[in-house]
Amino acid sequence: MFGPEQGHFALALACILALTQFILPLWGAARQDRRMLALAPLLAVSQLIALALSFFCLVWSATHDDFSVQNVAANSAIAKPLLYKITGTWGNHEGSILLWALILGVCGAAVAAFGRNLPAILRARVLAILGGVSAGFQAFCLLTSDPFARVWPAPPDGQGMNPLLQDPGLAFHPPILYTGYVGFAVPFAFAVAALIEGRVDAAWGRWVRPWAVAAWCFLTCGIALGSWWSYYVLGWGGYWFWDPVENASLIPWLTGTALVHSAIVVEKREALKIWTVLLAIATFSFSLSGTFLVRSGILNSVHAFANDPARGIFILGLLAVVIGGSLLLFAWRAPSLVAGGMFAPLSREGSLVLNNILLCSICAVVVTGTMYPPFAQLLFGRTISVGKPFFDATTIPLTLPLLGAMAFGTMLPWKRAQMSPLLHRLRIAGLLAVVALGVACWTLSGPLPILCAVGAVWVIGASVTDLTGRLGVSRLSLAHSWARARSLPRSAFGAALAHIGAGVTVLGLCGMSQAQHAIVDVKVGQTETLAGYEWTLLDVRDAQGPNYRAMIADIAIRRHGHLVTVLHPSKRDFSSQHQTTTEVAIRTNLLADLYGVIGDRHGTGADTTYVLRLHYNPLAPWMWLGGLIMAIGGGLSLSDRRLRVGAPKKAASIRAEATS
Repeated sequence: MFGPEQGHFALALACILALTQFILPLWGAARQDRRMLALAPLLAVSQLIALALSFFCLVWSATHDDFSVQNVAANSAIAKPLLYKITGTWGNHEGSILLWALILGVCGAAVAAFGRNLPAILRARVLAILGGVSAGFQAFCLLTSDPFARVWPAPPDGQGMNPLLQDPGLAFHPPILYTGYVGFAVPFAFAVAALIEGRVDAAWGRWVRPWAVAAWCFLTCGIALGSWWSYYVLGWGGYWFWDPVENASLIPWLTGTALVHSAIVVEKREALKIWTVLLAIATFSFSLSGTFLVRSGILNSVHAFANDPARGIFILGLLAVVIGGSLLLFAWRAPSLVAGGMFAPLSREGSLVLNNILLCSICAVVVTGTMYPPFAQLLFGRTISVGKPFFDATTIPLTLPLLGAMAFGTMLPWKRAQMSPLLHRLRIAGLLAVVALGVACWTLSGPLPILCAVGAVWVIGASVTDLTGRLGVSRLSLAHSWARARSLPRSAFGAALAHIGAGVTVLGLCGMSQAQHAIVDVKVGQTETLAGYEWTLLDVRDAQGPNYRAMIADIAIRRHGHLVTVLHPSKRDFSSQHQTTTEVAIRTNLLADLYGVIGDRHGTGADTTYVLRLHYNPLAPWMWLGGLIMAIGGGLSLSDRRLRVGAPKKAASIRAEATS
């Protein structure tokens, strides 16, 4: 009932429904045909049901060890734990594309379900654009990346999954990251629909912002989760390698952050309309470009799913249609959009413009550093490596003024502001920054980490000051402050939390810049000293796992003679995949991580030695804690009733009545 044939049939049906969803609503909008407009949500939900059935069939094949399915035979095995049989369905190229299409189907169905208060023509056009993008990806699945392709004769057992992917962190990282990528398809669809209609107003900004914030939250969590996985699984002690595929996720996050802020200006002041539409197109275009880079074979990375130029050419064609078509439409229709209200440079709009300029500048630097090496190889035959020194030297000088501007933004009034009241409100944050400068000069080395730490404290201090000022903490009684807190929009708390999270992440990065590490070759019982701790290899033993054999080390860590902890890093040998992985052991107190990895064994008998990689990583957990705080802040903003999709109905009705 749920075999590969049914899954393939459901996928084909979903593709037909998506294509119909693309054509009929657009036709209906052009003809003002209510029956065709009404088909859009029905087709979106039907497409989602077909995609869900197709994906379920793939999961069914994996969990029932149907090795006649090529995808299952290449990526699963009988001995693989059930969790990884399920998550392994998206741990490969074909399954990940099907998951991408499923999430896009969920987005379309969400617009159909929660967009009932949108104007019928706008909703139909948005769903049509989403249907067109879905049809493209589902055709890609069917024509070049069929997850249900058969192999005959079926092998008795599969080849197994890449052991690096058999980890809870990476099991759930792709769905969260894809939801962020794909979620930006909704603002993209709103942007294209607005260009077709030739109208962008405050209601449009209010409709777009919740979808942009939701996608941004998922992308933030996905990037943070991927970075955490890299930290504790790969065993190299770092968290971000400026890997091209990592950068492919950072680029849409940067433009998506700019989009979230510029949509506020559209909603509040009806300004930056053309720029916001362009940002919505650019953000989803970068998300698609990341998919192309991962699957085209252009970039080599531990994250790359496939090395197949043929698939890359299909996606390149899809990119040309989606991105090229939307940019052509933008070039044609953007001049017809009416410019919005004027504002002074020193105003909240001005600070958000500065925020956008700096975020997009950082994005341009990351794009240049990521794409220059493959293009230099392609055009000039030159092999060039662009790594951490380039990105540190170019992004940090742009990040520092961004941190400075973040403190001003939420405190400035709309349209025009005065400098004196602003500086008065920021005096406590300034005092905290001066104290942070003294502490940073004492604890950190290097001017950039010191300046970044000061900037982070400045942002956190300003966010707390702004929030406490709104609540009247220093002027009102506790009861009155609580009453104000209950009446304050949740988006105000969300914005403050998101900015605090950014500051916490930057502090974590500053701490990691002071990390210490050592690679030693020691015998059992030998002690090494690192960062004031004594690291002693107590024992090394062998163990049998469900589908691997492991070598486990016991490392005792003492400080001033007192036992702090015992780490148990291991090295696993997956014989069926002929692959070895390391399992990192970490002990954290939230202020620093003690991080141990066991490597190769050398020699025999009494001369046996073991390679150990030892790290002391100050403030490492703060990087991911800050990402979580940012996402929670975005989620809190999303829960604000003013940001709900249905909220604009009243305003739109009032406007319609006023013009009638």
